[in-house]
Amino acid sequence: MDLEKIANQTEQVISALLNDHPMKRGSIFVIGCSSSEVVGGRIGKNSSEEVGKVIFETAHKILTVKGIFLACQCCEHLNRALVIDEACAEKYGYEPVCVVPWLHGGGSFATAAYHSFEKPVVVEHVKASAGLDIGDTLIGMHLKDVAVPVHPAIKQIGEAHVVAAYCRPKLIGGERAKYAE
Repeated sequence: MDLEKIANQTEQVISALLNDHPMKRGSIFVIGCSSSEVVGGRIGKNSSEEVGKVIFETAHKILTVKGIFLACQCCEHLNRALVIDEACAEKYGYEPVCVVPWLHGGGSFATAAYHSFEKPVVVEHVKASAGLDIGDTLIGMHLKDVAVPVHPAIKQIGEAHVVAAYCRPKLIGGERAKYAE
């Protein structure tokens, strides 16, 4: 397991998505990550604390510089709740729930977030403007209504399949409507 390679792949995928689809400061970027898939195992069966931590640290560093909130999706055992910073919850009015993710109940990525954010909280839902799904973790429930899939040039982080998405406003009005570029 090459942690430096995993960090580089993570950085390249996030940076490419943000370059192609810039986000406003204060927006939310959601990541779902199966460290099991990254190391070549089956989702939920080969969790790696080291992988969860390196992916969190890499993503958090990039997004923090851009003023974008990171939402870290827990596994299905916590109903895909999300670890976010308290400032994000306050800005968007998200109600915290009482749970602490751990390696086998939340996953390594969410656990790393919980122990790394200055003031972590767990919430049930967010409406993110963009996101990254590492290992087919199903982040769609946490994206805004019109998510546009992006298939990055780098198709994998470690051994995990990667797909990204950005969100656009709904197009309404029918055939007579005109839309901004």
